[in-house]
Amino acid sequence: MFLKEIQLSNYRNYESAQATFSEGINVFIGENAQGKTSLMEAVYVLAMARSHRTANDKELIRWDQDVARVSGRIQKKGSSFPLEISISNKGKKAKFNHLEQKKLSAYIGNLNVILFAPEDLSLVKGSPLVRRKFIDMEMGQMSPIYLHHLVQYQRILKQRNHYLKQLAFQKKQDLTFLEVLTEQLAEHGAAILAERFLFVEKLGNWAAPIHDEISKQKEVLEIEYYCGLSITDHQDKEKIYLDFLQAFEKGQKREIEQGVTLFGPHRDDLKFSVNGRNVQTFGSQGQQRTTALSVKLAEIDLMKEMTGEYPLLLLDDVLSELDDERQTHLLKAIQSKVQTFLTTTSLDGVKQSMLETPRVFRIVDGHVEMESE
Repeated sequence: MFLKEIQLSNYRNYESAQATFSEGINVFIGENAQGKTSLMEAVYVLAMARSHRTANDKELIRWDQDVARVSGRIQKKGSSFPLEISISNKGKKAKFNHLEQKKLSAYIGNLNVILFAPEDLSLVKGSPLVRRKFIDMEMGQMSPIYLHHLVQYQRILKQRNHYLKQLAFQKKQDLTFLEVLTEQLAEHGAAILAERFLFVEKLGNWAAPIHDEISKQKEVLEIEYYCGLSITDHQDKEKIYLDFLQAFEKGQKREIEQGVTLFGPHRDDLKFSVNGRNVQTFGSQGQQRTTALSVKLAEIDLMKEMTGEYPLLLLDDVLSELDDERQTHLLKAIQSKVQTFLTTTSLDGVKQSMLETPRVFRIVDGHVEMESE
C-alpha cells in the first residue's frame, strides 16, 4: 500500500497544493510554521478522517474559508483508488473511489498509517488514556468489527454513566433499564477485550525481538494487557461476557453510589516490562524510548500480518528526538519496506547515509516544491 499523490484545498495555511510521492522515503523540509507538519497531518487526515493534532476540525479550515479538502490516490493490492475528505462547519464527508461513505467507520481502514511523533515517546510513561487511545487507533484501522464495537461501547457507556448519576441522585429508581444497558455494554465490551488481548499478544511477539536487537541482547521486553476484570479465559468471548456481568453485579452498589461505570475497557491499561521490571515506573528514559520505538516498529509488521498490506509510516520530527543508534535501527527497519513520510527542519541531524534515495520537498509558507530525489 502506498499514497501516490495528495491535493490540498484551503487546508490550514495551504490555499492550494499538490504533491506526487515516492514509494520509498519522502522528506518534508521547512522552518517552523511553514506548513510541513500540516502536510504530514493532511496525510493522516486522509487516512483516519481526523487530525492527530487537534480535536476541533474547524482548525483545519483555512482562515475565512468554508470548506477544506484533502484528496489523494492510493495504490492497494494492485489497484488504484481515490480518497477524499472534506471538512466544513456542517461536518465531514468522506469518499472512497468517488462514493460517499455514510459512516466514517466504513471509510477508515482504506489507507493505513502509523504515526510516530515526539509525543509518542510518552506512550510508555504517559497516562493509561494515552495507551488506550493507541490501541483503539491502531486496531480501528485493522478491524472494522473492532471499530464497530468500540463506537457502540462508547455510546452505551455514555448512556449508562448518565443513568448511574440519576440513580445516585435518586432521580431514577428503576434498575431494569440499568440491567439492559449493562448487558449491552458487556456484549460490546467482551468483543473489544477479546480483540485487545489478541492484539497485545501479537504486538508483544513482534516487539520483543526488535527490542532485543536495539538493546544488543541485554534486555527482554514483555507487553501485558492489564484488565480490571478477573478474566479467566482471554480467548473465549462468551466467558469474558459472563465475567463482565459478574463484575457489574458485584459492583453495582458501588457504581450507583459513585455514579460512574467502574469496570471495562475504558479503564484498562498496557504494562511494559524490561527484564521483569515495570519500565513505566522503574525504567530509565533510554529504556522507555527504546520500548516506544520497539512498539512502533512492531506495529508495521503486525499491520502487515493482519491486513496483508504494509501501512504508511509518518515520522513527524521524531528523528531529532532519537540518538544515532536508535535512528539507525529505525531507518534500517523501514528501508525498502514501507512508504515513509518524514518532517524535519534540516537533514543535518538525520543519518543521511541511511536514507535511500529520498524524495525531498521544500515547504515554504504553504507552498510545496519538490527539491530532489
